[in-house]
Amino acid sequence: MVVSPVMIQAILERDVNDREFLEQLHELQHKLQFLKAQEFKEAKAVSDVQDVIENLKYKAMEKMREWLLVKISFFKKPLTNYQIPQNALLKNRFFYEFFLANDRQVAREIRDEYMDTVGKMFFSYFKTYASRLFKLQMADSATKDDLLGAEDHVKGGGFFSISSKPQFQFECLFRSIQYALVDHCSHEYLFIADFFMVTGQTTVELFTQIMGKAITHLLKMFQENIAINYDAISLYICICLCSKYYDLMAEREVPPIDGYWDSILRLLWARFESVMEMHNDSVRNLDVQRLTVDTTPHYVIRRYAEFTCALLVCCQLSGKPMDPQLQKHLTRQQTEIEKLLNRLASQLPKRKDRLVCVINNYDVILNILDERVTTDSKERTSFWELQQTKISSFVEEMLNPHFGQLIAFVNECEPLVEQSHTQLLIRYANSGHITDIVKAFSADWKKSIDAINREILTSFTNFKNGTNILQAAFTQLVQYYHRFSKVLSHEAFTECAVRNELINIHHIMVELKKYKPVY
Repeated sequence: MVVSPVMIQAILERDVNDREFLEQLHELQHKLQFLKAQEFKEAKAVSDVQDVIENLKYKAMEKMREWLLVKISFFKKPLTNYQIPQNALLKNRFFYEFFLANDRQVAREIRDEYMDTVGKMFFSYFKTYASRLFKLQMADSATKDDLLGAEDHVKGGGFFSISSKPQFQFECLFRSIQYALVDHCSHEYLFIADFFMVTGQTTVELFTQIMGKAITHLLKMFQENIAINYDAISLYICICLCSKYYDLMAEREVPPIDGYWDSILRLLWARFESVMEMHNDSVRNLDVQRLTVDTTPHYVIRRYAEFTCALLVCCQLSGKPMDPQLQKHLTRQQTEIEKLLNRLASQLPKRKDRLVCVINNYDVILNILDERVTTDSKERTSFWELQQTKISSFVEEMLNPHFGQLIAFVNECEPLVEQSHTQLLIRYANSGHITDIVKAFSADWKKSIDAINREILTSFTNFKNGTNILQAAFTQLVQYYHRFSKVLSHEAFTECAVRNELINIHHIMVELKKYKPVY
């Protein structure tokens, strides 16, 4: 075995950054491995150069140890881009590999120094970054008084209250901190695995020692800030962000902070539930007798619609199915809103006005949901069904004053026709009641249609909704008249001469088309 002068000169005189030093270090490592292999063979060729090789090894380790510790000390400098010294370490990763092969104690010293220094750096970085960032949170964020059932008022604040600093919502600050954490954790995890040549649980343990303090501090800080957040929409956006970052970390195959996301999600869901209950309580405890109630949409209902729409849009944009926890809270809140709407409507004396009030409020909810939410939702379906039920009741309420006798006759006689009770039907034919119905209808049907048109179009705040209800009323009228004609075609009414005075149903439909809107 020969130790060349080139190797001796490179190890002793060259800087560790020189390529020649690294090349000769690799060569020295090969010779050291050969020495270990020949250790028990007592070969003279080995013993002649063993002392020289050992001395070169110690000299190389001395220079590399000093260089590595200097590079690690760079992490202590404030505002340092820590990826620059990390890249330098990765470029000379063989130095650490050399220590592992020849002096594990020094290798452990290097590793411990790195973990201690970088761990303190990350702790200081995230502590400072997060505290400064939260100073930029908007001063007029939601408070405990900003609830669905709160009185309608405008927040104060004049020209002189405007801050010169940029201000951000809680979820913006939350996103910035979490994104920084994701990036740094991903980079650090991959660096540890690469530089220290570890895998699996060992990598996780080293990563935890480095990032543990920073993550613990962030958890404590978020626990404090989440506990004073009264904005349910903001909280749910943060929940969606956590899910996104959780998936991103899984995609990058960086598992060590799964527990962190679980803890943050528990905090967010617990606070979200608490805030939603506060909203529900505010709606439940609302004294409707102190409110001004009419047939127009109420501000609490509009507020609820916009609030629910925001949550559904967030869920939609997350690209994931509806979360069962969110659905549970939305269902509870919908129940409270329906109860409130019934209480509001009960303040109106007339049944017709109560129906108009409920329909108008359902309409504003549906319009707001349809404007933004593109996916099907349980809330939209439920409110649509409730609205249709109320519209059917309203249509009957509108037709009865004008065509009540005809409607009552149809409802009474149709079952008799179906059950073939001819004798009972003959009694109706002989009573003269049919003549009164036909003559009254013939005399007043046009005026009644016009009156229904005027009343419906002035009752509903949404013109499109009003015209749809008008068409529903006219459709129902045509159906009643068709059923009336069908009943009169029964053999029991053969002798009724008034049947010849029935207005042709097509004539009625032509007249009704005049009221059909042109959009």
